[in-house]
Amino acid sequence: MEEVIRQLLRREGATVVGFADVGQAIDGDISHLPRAVSIGVNGNLRESNLELLRHLQRILSDLLRRRGYRFFCIPPDSDRITDTFISRLYPLFTHKIAATCAGLGWIGRNGLLISPSYGPRLALATVLTDAPLVADSPIESCLCSECNLCVEHCPSAAITGETWSRDNPFPDLVRIDRCSAYKDRTRLLNGKPNCGLCISICPYGRATTDFKTELSEDRR
Repeated sequence: MEEVIRQLLRREGATVVGFADVGQAIDGDISHLPRAVSIGVNGNLRESNLELLRHLQRILSDLLRRRGYRFFCIPPDSDRITDTFISRLYPLFTHKIAATCAGLGWIGRNGLLISPSYGPRLALATVLTDAPLVADSPIESCLCSECNLCVEHCPSAAITGETWSRDNPFPDLVRIDRCSAYKDRTRLLNGKPNCGLCISICPYGRATTDFKTELSEDRR
């Protein structure tokens, strides 16, 4: 079934698809859905990629429904819905954790999922299910090695240099207040909502991305 799902989603536009055992990472109202399908699309969370991720979730949901399995779609982070049941899950579940459990990448010093092939430029969505999917091998620790480019060049000095691992899943990687304050200032000055330097400077995925085009689109 894993290969059927992977081929179906790749055919419909997914860049990467992974399967994870997240039984130890979730509890409460969703503890009966211990498997996750992690879906990544190359490119940041612009609207076209959000719509593609929603489309991929609908396709997977239809397949799981037809086969008699339960499922629950966690929408992309930039597609958050407030004042609903799912809004209660945002602090409890992250797409990045599902992706690391599915072996799609690790959480870098910049706080973003780093894919070996696509760097920090995967937009993510997740579908939880009770289907007995065989999990891929998880990534256990940060593979940024000695690279500190994002730390050294962050214009707001927001990146602390701490490292993530499955044993330490929530380190203080980014000082959100500093990052947000810097973005607020640049938005006032030039109308661009994001800095994006921690994405563009990452060595991973450079061969697959035109940085100037990517940054130009992200900052619109």
